[in-house]
Amino acid sequence: MFARLALISTTLLTLLLLLCSGVAWAQGGGKSVVVTERTRAELLAHAPDGVEPGKPVWVGLQLAHQPEWHSYWKNSGDSGLPTRLEWDLPAGVSAGEIAWPVPRKYPIGTLINYGYEHTVLLPVPLTIAPDFKPSLVGAALVVKLKARWLVCRKECVPEEGEFSLSIPARSATALHGSAFKASFAAQPKELAGPAFVTIEGAALRLQVRGLPAALKGKPLEFFPETAEVIETSAQWTQAWDGEVWTARVPLSPQRSHSPQVMPIVLTHGNDGWSIDAQVQGAWPAVSAATTIPPALQEALRNNAAAAASGSRLTLWAALLSALLGGLILNLMPCVFPVLAIKVFGFTQHATSQRARRLDGTAYAVGVVASFAALGLLVVGLRGAGQQLGWGFQLQLPGVVATLAVLFTLIGLNLAGMFEFRQLLPSRIASLQSSHPILNSLLSGVLAVVVASPCTAPFMGAALGFAIGLPAAQALLIFAALGLGMSLPYLVASWVPAVSRLLPRPGPWMVTFRKLMAYPMFAAVAWLAWVLGQQSGIDAVSALLVLLIATAMLVWSLGLSGQARLVVGMIALAWTTGFVWLLAGQIASGRPERSVVVRDVDWQAWEPGRVEKLLANGQPVFVDFTAAWCVTCQYNKKTVLQDPKVLADLAARGVVLLRADWTLRDPAITAALASLGRNGVPLYVLYLRDAAPRVLSEILDATELRGALSQIPLTASRSTSL
Repeated sequence: MFARLALISTTLLTLLLLLCSGVAWAQGGGKSVVVTERTRAELLAHAPDGVEPGKPVWVGLQLAHQPEWHSYWKNSGDSGLPTRLEWDLPAGVSAGEIAWPVPRKYPIGTLINYGYEHTVLLPVPLTIAPDFKPSLVGAALVVKLKARWLVCRKECVPEEGEFSLSIPARSATALHGSAFKASFAAQPKELAGPAFVTIEGAALRLQVRGLPAALKGKPLEFFPETAEVIETSAQWTQAWDGEVWTARVPLSPQRSHSPQVMPIVLTHGNDGWSIDAQVQGAWPAVSAATTIPPALQEALRNNAAAAASGSRLTLWAALLSALLGGLILNLMPCVFPVLAIKVFGFTQHATSQRARRLDGTAYAVGVVASFAALGLLVVGLRGAGQQLGWGFQLQLPGVVATLAVLFTLIGLNLAGMFEFRQLLPSRIASLQSSHPILNSLLSGVLAVVVASPCTAPFMGAALGFAIGLPAAQALLIFAALGLGMSLPYLVASWVPAVSRLLPRPGPWMVTFRKLMAYPMFAAVAWLAWVLGQQSGIDAVSALLVLLIATAMLVWSLGLSGQARLVVGMIALAWTTGFVWLLAGQIASGRPERSVVVRDVDWQAWEPGRVEKLLANGQPVFVDFTAAWCVTCQYNKKTVLQDPKVLADLAARGVVLLRADWTLRDPAITAALASLGRNGVPLYVLYLRDAAPRVLSEILDATELRGALSQIPLTASRSTSL
């Protein structure tokens, strides 16, 4: 019944997804993201003018740290290791040095280290020579990177990853322009100077001129770029002598370098300034050169071996989770409209075992293939530099509107207003009768398109793990997810005991078919609401008029004679006009792009806010949600708006943050990935000096209140309860 429309709509949706994404595929099955329990590392690119000689081309490793974890600056301080990047570039392309952002100091016991927490991007400029030739496949610059970084909290863990990224040579790559711009702004500004370092026995005396007048009299932080020169954790003094900033810093007893020019960075707050200080005087004798401690070298080797063996073990766990998640996905509300159609299709084959088995098998093939294709699309686009997650297609208002039109057509067909054979030439209309298996296969495709916004239990961890895997392993996880979703239908079609429970065909099927139109219309109402959250009420109004025009158009096809021509032309003109109007409303976006949280108890999530609240001793609960996520809306109505739950949260002083992923938001995508997830819903409880606690996708008030029981009542509320 739905073969032709499903085929057309699936093709249009795929083209629309690729058009809206506007990026090239990653080459060679590489990946641009590596996710561990402590960090999420991603290779990003910024080439606003394409890849040409003389044009700015930047790549960079972005590290998103879990709370309380940090990595290191070019001079790591008393301990630690700086992040190392090893590039594999084609002929005619060379990489420069890391443009390090301003670091901060991290005291660990009696030591002081230099580095970064939260999210940091380490940009590297690429120089394109005139003899550079793009790859033959895709006309792109293929960048490969092997990176090593050390992350520490109270303990330290060496990590590493291999990355691959394709940068289109003849088009702009600027999706992450804001991230690169922020990193450039965080780099220290060069001072004209002059600056001097004078050796005075076991200490250095620094003198720096040319600092901004607004800094006069204010204390500064001091970071030497050369490691193993000063005693990082020792007490040092600073003062202002008129316009000159001065400091006295002890030398390290284990000093291993004697530079004649000493690059230094001075900071105040988030601002920094750099200058090369000329060294005056003779250096004392140096200690023996230090190398990476043998224990740390062994840890690096063990970490690589553990990653290789652990990934195999974790892959099996992820496959099992994906299978169970796909099975439970059949119970999610967003899948119900298509499942209703599938039940109707099964009843048509109740008397034919062969037809029933072919129908179930074809449906399963469609589901598995669609999950694999959609999953590889996400992995491939992320490998090309996109910040995407599961359900990303519904972050595009154009896809939401297209689905609304598709579901309206299906609903009208079920209601008996028209038949699909009226829309296409007779030769194509005969496709269903001559190839009935295709109808079942494409119904599986349609089921996946509708089900993709939902995240069932067990799915979240599996999807988050799959995104960071090579394409071949990711394919297995997405295929397992599809197998789990199609499993009940395979069982119903192949096991005689189950198939005997199916009702026999009869006149009731006509009524049942028309009844199934209403779940489709309900899905259209939901999609219209989602579009309103994304693009505003004007876009919803245009969509509703477009749906009316579409209904009139398909109805006119059932007329005859001159009435069909006149009514059809009017409906076609009406439909075309409102397609154009709706496209304009979608392109203009929402009048206000900032996140609006309507619930009085909730605040908008933003990067770094959780860490700030935890630093103040406040527990935090974050709701990662989206308007198009039906499971999210169910949890919101049944749990997160429950007065008893809200009272319990308030009694314990829990700050409520809502991260709205309705539209694409790279910061939220990165936050999800840092928690090992790639879709919504996700509910996380943060406590100081504790790992984040991730709750179930199907949220339960008892589970949430049980998690809250470890938080004591606040003084102000406990006295009144």
